[in-house]
Amino acid sequence: MLPKIIEYLNNKSVLILGFGREGQSTLKYIRDYLPEKKLVIADKNNITVDDKNVEIISGENYLDCVNDFELVMKSPGISFKNVEVAENTEVSCQVDLFLRFAPCHKVGITGSKGKTTTSTLTYEMLKAAGYDARLIGNIGVPVFETLDTLTEDTVAVIEMSSHQLEFTRKSPEIAILTNVYEEHLDHYKGGFAGYVNSKLNIMRYQTENNSFIYNATQGVSQYIDLSVTPAHKVGVKADGELPFEVRNEYLLGEHNRQDVLFAYNAAKIFGADDSACEKGVENFSGIEHRMEKVGTYKGVTFYNDCIATIPHAVECAVEALKKVDTLIIGGKDRGIDYSEFVDYLLNCSVSNIIGTPETGHNIADEMLKKGTQKTVIKAADLEEAVEKAYEVTALDKICLLSPAASSYNVYKNFEEKGRHYKELIKKYSE
Repeated sequence: MLPKIIEYLNNKSVLILGFGREGQSTLKYIRDYLPEKKLVIADKNNITVDDKNVEIISGENYLDCVNDFELVMKSPGISFKNVEVAENTEVSCQVDLFLRFAPCHKVGITGSKGKTTTSTLTYEMLKAAGYDARLIGNIGVPVFETLDTLTEDTVAVIEMSSHQLEFTRKSPEIAILTNVYEEHLDHYKGGFAGYVNSKLNIMRYQTENNSFIYNATQGVSQYIDLSVTPAHKVGVKADGELPFEVRNEYLLGEHNRQDVLFAYNAAKIFGADDSACEKGVENFSGIEHRMEKVGTYKGVTFYNDCIATIPHAVECAVEALKKVDTLIIGGKDRGIDYSEFVDYLLNCSVSNIIGTPETGHNIADEMLKKGTQKTVIKAADLEEAVEKAYEVTALDKICLLSPAASSYNVYKNFEEKGRHYKELIKKYSE
């Protein structure tokens, strides 16, 4: 008997759109069950596939073929901002089909920031409580890669990006929305409204028996009509009660406490007791590129917070670490309004601001225009930024890379940028 996902796409014409990790995972899963099915893969880059039943479409106009298929399995990073989808073409993705057909329990986590920490904490709490839990999705594990090992008792903890949710038409039984801030404005029709609309698919299709956990501190109700959400709703505030102390050094700051509260509420719905939840917090070992301590060199402690692509995340890191003397910012300009962030930088305790192209230079110009006693440096690139950081950062203080922007103007992703930063720290420490 074929799995339900394979049954669903067996008799459809299928386009795999984008051939990164998720696209490759989709091809492999289909081939495990349908080795002879004709498939088409479209990608902007030139790709090769050793499969006689696959046709390749590549080049700048690769999106022109979308409406030639009944089902398009779209990779999350591909924008449909300028694509009109025909009525008889269904656009889907791995997360959508997983939510519809996978035979297990599902917890979905999304938000502009905090989703990776919240997902990992939820997973650790459930695992400590004895559940067969899986941590998958936007965290780096395509959801199809776990399909063949799931049971009805498995709890899939799925980190979901707005890109994955954009064409998703099924919601998890437990949905967590950590927060909503300006992000990915260049990706969606309607800008911020389109971004928020995609995020809300995480709870839009829930039933009365499902649960929705949301950020009550932020006042997220401005985006959601709470009257139409499931009967079981939990508004989480950063100062909410926990039955244990959060002593983990990787969970500093009010924003991380709130992530613990999100995860705690989700785990409790499944029946995890307080001791298991506390153990889950203790087992949390941090996330690379999120307030990651790189080390102390020449009397300066360096932190890598490259995952912080919006101003609010930067502010949270600065407040949590407390001893930040130098802040390195800057990346791709996606149209985010930085006026309030400029005011924050002018008034916060950080002494040195080092800006890299593109947004870092713009923010530095605005700070200098308004007048400041702080040291404001426009670095040509990340290498010069690290070199300058060694020169200006006070001993026994922190230098923090927290860009407040995406990395795509120079790097493939924030991970590549963060690892380059760590290499540069060691290079200039010698």
